[in-house]
Amino acid sequence: MELNKIYNMPCEEGLKLLANESVDLIVTSPPYDDLRTYNGFSWDFEIVANELWRIIKQGGVIVWVVGDQTINGSESGTSFRQALRFQEIGFNIHDTMIWSKPGFNSVGDIQTRYPQTFEFMFVFSKGKPKTVNLIRDKPNKWAGHKRTGTKRKSDGSFKKISNFGKEWEKNGYRYNVWEINSVRQNEDNGHPAPFPEKLALDHITSWSNDGDIVLDPFMGSGTTAKAALMLQRRFIGFEISAEYCEIANKRIDYWRRQVSMYDLLKEGEDSGNEQDI
Repeated sequence: MELNKIYNMPCEEGLKLLANESVDLIVTSPPYDDLRTYNGFSWDFEIVANELWRIIKQGGVIVWVVGDQTINGSESGTSFRQALRFQEIGFNIHDTMIWSKPGFNSVGDIQTRYPQTFEFMFVFSKGKPKTVNLIRDKPNKWAGHKRTGTKRKSDGSFKKISNFGKEWEKNGYRYNVWEINSVRQNEDNGHPAPFPEKLALDHITSWSNDGDIVLDPFMGSGTTAKAALMLQRRFIGFEISAEYCEIANKRIDYWRRQVSMYDLLKEGEDSGNEQDI
């Protein structure tokens, strides 16, 4: 199948057209429970999960962003069942991350429980992840100080830690709870639950390298595709809604035009600088 393209078809059909172990990374937020309506379409989790195992490369990663609906006073638990099913298929549950959303989106009952302000970001891997680019942007309060401390040995004695005396870095690795603002539906995205661009960018940065192939089987308004291009990755996606496909393609085309315009301006500036010299 052609890369850097979104196919207007059910992902159950589209995934079957991909070769075995052909995808490096999957970043997606599938329609879950009935918390959002997606033009009335449904999907088969079992088919999708098994196809994802087949098409992802050894060492590849899936980022699966989901939540649970509350029904008759109880959360559905769909997210946990899906995670355990991925594990049964053969995936490792590499990390259970949290997407923390500042503020409350008014979905759900807040009369009997605390407002829901997060979603799970399950990180599944096919074996040991082959690419790990952990983001270091958490300010370190010990920056500039020397590392000290000891470690107890098996015989009960102590030894200095391996990096004893080295200076603490300015920033440390961020934690696995990411606070990222959610995106509201508007005229530009037209989707009931658009994916935050920063969330897609940060996961693609973390689990892939330049030139890798990133898949989103539920492409929606195209955020994963746009983020992949922004980071010099290739993408492929499926979206059953023709309306959302059109929205996604418009977003990607607009970004490409902006990049082309910037490149032309930059080329003109460089040319002018050369003439000045």
